[in-house]
Amino acid sequence: MPDIVNTEQAHAWNGPEGAHWARHQDRWNAVNEGFNAPLLAAARVAGRERVLDLGCGSGQTTRLAALRVPHGYAVGLDLSGPMLAEARARANREGIANISFTQGDAQTHPFEAGAFDAGISRYGVMFYADPEAAFANVGRALRPGGRLAFVCPAAAALNDWVAAMASLRGVLPVGDLGRAGLPGMFSLADPDRIREVLAAAGFTAVTVNQAQAHGTWGTGAEDAAEFLLGTGPGRHLMEQTGAGAQARARGTLTDHLRGFEAADGTVRLLSTSWLVTADRPAGPSDRS
Repeated sequence: MPDIVNTEQAHAWNGPEGAHWARHQDRWNAVNEGFNAPLLAAARVAGRERVLDLGCGSGQTTRLAALRVPHGYAVGLDLSGPMLAEARARANREGIANISFTQGDAQTHPFEAGAFDAGISRYGVMFYADPEAAFANVGRALRPGGRLAFVCPAAAALNDWVAAMASLRGVLPVGDLGRAGLPGMFSLADPDRIREVLAAAGFTAVTVNQAQAHGTWGTGAEDAAEFLLGTGPGRHLMEQTGAGAQARARGTLTDHLRGFEAADGTVRLLSTSWLVTADRPAGPSDRS
């Protein structure tokens, strides 16, 4: 995996966080798949087009893109070896031939210039160490007139899972769960920041629209609480305290999540995101 400059994220996604997401790929897809259809519609991928999926993880959106371009192909790029192994295995089991996966850093990966008609991402573009450089590199990978579409979280307060974790204040050392402006989940929560970054990277015709979807976080409140506490933020909080506080945290979070149980017992939480589109200009605009 050459030319990795985003070393902190590479370490995380090739360590416990990447292993967790790979192991629970179906659960994470159940959380996030409500954004698949809006994302792919915004990207307008079809036919013979070549699609690049940024931060593809275990590859659900890459596979969906490949199915939409039966005479083209889809390439998934991610830092995480464990998640890419799952992506390749799933694509192979599903018999999808026009697909491949590459481990690399979007900021520095040596894409062939103009190799793709469209770039997409579902929650994969918030973790760049230098987002302007990463998006500029992605822009060079798109053909002139190519399209970019991605989904990233809006403000933390608009996401039910954040409120659920915030219910643990007083039990666990919960700090600011929605820090903006840093590599991390909410680094692009400010739409003005999105426009600024994409403009600096050479994109035009930027649109930023709110999108919402309910995701399934568990088969019941207890199951959803265990899943949330097993995520990176949850593990970090639990590791800072003892067994007694951990047990209270499970109980507190379970009680909070009971208010989100549907009639069938599943826990459904609302996620609020930005659905972003942008164009690579049709004329020469590469930036070094």
